[in-house]
This record gives sequence, structure tokens and C-alpha cells, in this order.
Amino acid sequence: MDETQRELSHDYFTGNTKSPTGSLHREISSASILFFLFFLLQEDTDHNYYTSKTYSPSIALTKDLWVNFEQMEKDKVKIHGILSNTHRQAARVNLSFDFPFYGHFLREITVATGGFIYTGDVLHRMLTATQYIAPLMANFDPSVSRNSTVIYFDNGTALVVQWDHVHLQDNYNLGSFTFQATLHDTGRIVFAYKEIPVEVSQISSVNHPVKVGLSDAFVVVHKIQQIPNVRRRTIYEYHRVELTKTRITNSTAVEITPLPTCLQFTSCGPCISSQINFNCSWCHRLNRCSSGFDRHRQDWVDNSCPDETKDKMCDIMDTTNRYATTIVTRATPRGEEVTATGDTATLATSQPPTSIPTDDDTKIALHLRDNQGISGESAVDRVPGEHPLHTGLILGILLVMLVMIAGVLITIYIYHHPTSAASLFLLERRPNRWPAMKFRRGSGHPAYAEVEPC
Repeated sequence: MDETQRELSHDYFTGNTKSPTGSLHREISSASILFFLFFLLQEDTDHNYYTSKTYSPSIALTKDLWVNFEQMEKDKVKIHGILSNTHRQAARVNLSFDFPFYGHFLREITVATGGFIYTGDVLHRMLTATQYIAPLMANFDPSVSRNSTVIYFDNGTALVVQWDHVHLQDNYNLGSFTFQATLHDTGRIVFAYKEIPVEVSQISSVNHPVKVGLSDAFVVVHKIQQIPNVRRRTIYEYHRVELTKTRITNSTAVEITPLPTCLQFTSCGPCISSQINFNCSWCHRLNRCSSGFDRHRQDWVDNSCPDETKDKMCDIMDTTNRYATTIVTRATPRGEEVTATGDTATLATSQPPTSIPTDDDTKIALHLRDNQGISGESAVDRVPGEHPLHTGLILGILLVMLVMIAGVLITIYIYHHPTSAASLFLLERRPNRWPAMKFRRGSGHPAYAEVEPC
């Protein structure tokens, strides 16, 4: 190498050169360094719910992200016997901490032999479809090798699951895979890869899906009109994080950091004024902040929250009747009373309220339960002898008694007339004749990829 070449080579790392074309060399050096750093650390910020960083083997932080089980306490490291000797099996694992996933806190997850963690509440046959944390989802079969194990470790703030020396069932000769997923109590997720003998994009997905990333969904229950008392559950995926498979190689790592969601807000004001990636709305019926797309989607729709949140207003202050004088007394847990008059509020110490409400207390409660459209005068002008609340309670008790009497009479009639139309109708619809639910909640070990028979 001559002197000019040596100066040019030095310029790529220092930015200095004695060459006559030093400015051009410095520009090339800056671009090369930026490209080199981008190759080492690649960041994705288009996940809405998460941001991800991929670390190459040459970065020192990559080694720190890998959890060495040999340095952990032996009594806390658990080798799952069933998952380490079966194929296409999944088992529940309880967490010792609350793990936030897409804003929802989980205390139980399901570890599968196929290189992923299922995060849903309802166990079914297609666990690979959605609601997963997948460092490397593929057709792994730990039963084909004695060295293959599924290990997990929980230290109170993080759960580490490692698929150790697992092989692909349909291509054993490719070699063993060793990788792990770490779930932190802050919601941060780390995928670390120790042995990846082949490019992930070349793994066959004929017999099993191949995925790297996250996914979440919500469940909607539909009523079937043709079959009474039977409901069908449908899962809708509302978001997915797909990581680039070509970046997954030996000694690489991916760090996934959660972003703020609407579910973190617990009051109306911060909810509707939040400046995050989502259009947050507050539902007074559920007392919940949401964008409308999370695991509580059905509750959000059933309670007409989309219609309620169109006005984007909080019922903290009535702007239409700002100067109306309304006296409201509220007791605090410490035995204090907060008295609000118009736009002011004062704090006064008094004795704890008695359990029997007075006539004035009943009027105030009824006034607050209305749509805030009744003025203070209309609440005070009520006749003292009228008690709508007591009348409704009496009517409710009478209605319940009538239903119970009718049920007793029908039971006596069916018992003495077993061949009547009513008796035959109930016999045809007894519980053992109901069709089986396709989705079920349980704690067994389902073969998640099998198709349930008709």
C-alpha cells in the first residue's frame, strides 16, 4: 500500500488526512462512519406500540442482553419436562410480577415448543395466529434430541425463556437453535440469539408458521340465532410487529421498548389531552381511556363508548350553566367534607357520615345521578313525601317474587305432566345436548396446531 492509500485508509476512521483532496476524503469518511454505525445498530420507530433496536454481534451490549443461565440461582432455573420432550405443545407459566403487554397487565403466559410465547386468555388450537411474543416461531421439536430443552427463569422483575439446542422437525440436519426471550416488568422485551445455523428466511413454513415479532388481538363474542344459549368467539388482530428476519443471525439481539398507550391514563382530563400516537377517548360508563382498539374492544362497543366519546368533553364543569349555584357535599375517607359552591371549593373537617341517608342526602344523590341538566332549584322543590327510590325498590321486590312463584308453579306442572310440550321442550335442551365450544378456557397442554374434529 503506498502513502496515499495509507492516508485514505486512515481517513475513514479519523476524518483527518494529508491528501490534497482532504475535504472529499472527510465527506467519504463521515458517510462511511454513519453507515458503519447504522449497520451495527438499526432502529425501527414505525411500530406505534413499540420501538425496536437490532444489535449486531460486534456491539458489546449484545453480550449483555444474553442471559447466562449458568450464572443464575439453580433453584430458580426450571427445565420444563413436558415441553422439553414433546412437539407442538404449550404450557402455562405464572409470573411473579405484572407484565405490561400492549398496555394490558399479564400475570400468566403460555410457553410453546415452537419458539414463541402465547399471551392470550383463551386457549385454542391456533395459538400461532396472534397474541404472541415470538423470538423465532418455527416448527421446533425438542423431542428429537436429548440435548433439547425449554428452560425458564423468573427473578421477580423479569422472566427469561430459553429454547436450548432445539431442532426443526422437518429439517433436523440444519443444526440446533439456541435463543431466548426476556420479559421485563417495565414492558421491555429482549430477543437474544446465540446459535442460528441458517438464515431465518430459509426456514420452511409449510408445516408451521415462521414469525419474528409481536402480535395482539381482541376477542368478540357473537350470539348464534339458530342455536340458543350458544355463542361463538372470534379473534381479531389489531396490531402486529414484524421484525426483519434477515437481521437474525448468531450472537445478535433485538430490544423492543413499549410506547405510551391510552390505557395508562386513569382520568378523563389527561386522557383526552394526551399527545401520543393514538387518538385517546374517555368513556364515562366504563371509566376507562382507550383508542377503541385493545383487548376490551367488546366492552367499549357494548357500552356505546364510540358514541359517547364524539364530543371529546369531560363532565368536570358544566360550561352551559357556569354561574349556577349548586351546593354539593362529599365525604372523604378521612371523615372530611368537601363543599363546593359554584366555582369554588372548600375543605372542612367533620364527623363521618352516618349509614342512614337523610332526606336532603337522597335529593342530592338523585340530582347528581341525572344528566346534570336539572338545576339546583328543581332539586330543592321536590315534595318531601315522594320517594321514587323507595317505590322502585318495592316494585322490584314484587317482580322478583312473581317470577319465583311462576317458576315454582311451572316446576310442579312439569313434574306431574312429564309428557307435556313444556317438558319435552326442556328435555331437548338439557345441558348434555349442547354443542361443544370451539374455544375453551383451561390449564392443560393443548396441541396448539392440531385441528379440532367436528
